[in-house]
Amino acid sequence: MFGKTGTPSENILILGLGGIGLYLAKRLVHEGYAVTVIEPNSELVRYADGSLDARLITGSAMGIDKWLEANASQMDLLIAVTDNDAVNMLSAMIGNRFGIAQKIARVRSLDFGHEDSILKGEDLKIDLFIHPEELAAQEIVRMIKRTAGDEIIDIALGQMQVMATRIIDESPLANKNLIEIARTHDDFPFRVVAIARGITTIIPGGRDEILPQDQILIMAPTGDLPKLMKLTGTKQELRERVMILGGGLVGSRVAELLEKSVTVKLIEKNQKRAEELSSLLKNTEILHGDGSDRDVQEAAGLPNMDTFIASTGENETNIMSCMLAKELMTANCEGAMCSLKKTISLVNKQEYETLASKSGSDIVLNIKTLASNEILTFIRKSEVISVMHMHGFDAEVVDLLAAPGSPVTKKPLNKLFGDLSGHIIIGSVFRDGIWSTAVGSTHILEGDRALVFCNADYLKEVRKLFSA
Repeated sequence: MFGKTGTPSENILILGLGGIGLYLAKRLVHEGYAVTVIEPNSELVRYADGSLDARLITGSAMGIDKWLEANASQMDLLIAVTDNDAVNMLSAMIGNRFGIAQKIARVRSLDFGHEDSILKGEDLKIDLFIHPEELAAQEIVRMIKRTAGDEIIDIALGQMQVMATRIIDESPLANKNLIEIARTHDDFPFRVVAIARGITTIIPGGRDEILPQDQILIMAPTGDLPKLMKLTGTKQELRERVMILGGGLVGSRVAELLEKSVTVKLIEKNQKRAEELSSLLKNTEILHGDGSDRDVQEAAGLPNMDTFIASTGENETNIMSCMLAKELMTANCEGAMCSLKKTISLVNKQEYETLASKSGSDIVLNIKTLASNEILTFIRKSEVISVMHMHGFDAEVVDLLAAPGSPVTKKPLNKLFGDLSGHIIIGSVFRDGIWSTAVGSTHILEGDRALVFCNADYLKEVRKLFSA
């Protein structure tokens, strides 16, 4: 069965070397999977050939001869992520004929893959549908609807929570290392598990210092979350006024999901599309204009908004619009109140993520990365319990079991990591029905579950630590 071994040796066939395909191929090769790719664009193949240790085949996914060349009958998993929905769905059926056990297909249309769809997954032989724009829309809505001003994610069966928050100058955590923080604030258990500083993500040790403007990931038991929010100065405020730039698949879907619970304004540059949205979105105020223009943003009432979402198809437009929006939204507020004004931008290139986060975007979402992480979670599900990716951090949150005789069971944590220190930290351990915050003296036993935070490139090493 796919994914059951501790060290990956399975064969994966990827169709398409676009943004999702290339990102996945790199990640999977790094983790030890044997990857074969079929891509019709010879230029993309040449580009990938210099940086990707995978078997690359130039040709169409609709050419059965290419499937034969790829030894499709020997594949354990098919990932169809070309730009054509029909090709991806048909490829899953072809893959089924070749005996490929599991099939994943990227499908933009929401007309397929649901319980009430005419064609369901079993009809198309697809085990996982990936709807990239829907994933992005749902993620934005999740962030909008949460009650806190910073990102909070339930983990450990809801018993623990991870919060991402920005450190301001006045924060009691600013300019202190983790040892000092632990000594000063010891009335409830919490652990700083990652620090994002500029373009660098730090998996911290006790002597690492938290600086103003750092964004930190901090973990605590769910019942202690109010204390943690008070300590970090995180305010609770519902996102009640939202402005969206761009009425494409993501922007319109976000408006549709939000319009009955919050006030939504949507700015669309194309007049015909704006007219279509006016009839589709009954509870959203549709404005026709160039939402990247300062005068248009001001006339639309942006200074009074709680959240601005830039969801056009242009990276530069989204980044610059968020920069301008941040200026307008915070012009007449002071201190902590300004931190409640949030901007969210969509990008489709990894190299733009850091630029966006440093240019006025509080949250940066890459649709291709969201889709890829959904696929990676599916692939890893039988060897790790779950994997999550935290936005703005080059870090993964992994929930896994310690196998009998695994390296992680040999020593207490403070004697375990060696060269991996600074890249891996264990945040919490589940034993006898209870999640406990991990400390240096914690000794993991076989069968224990653990929440591990690691740099994205170190998931392979984490797997080795927990495998026999």
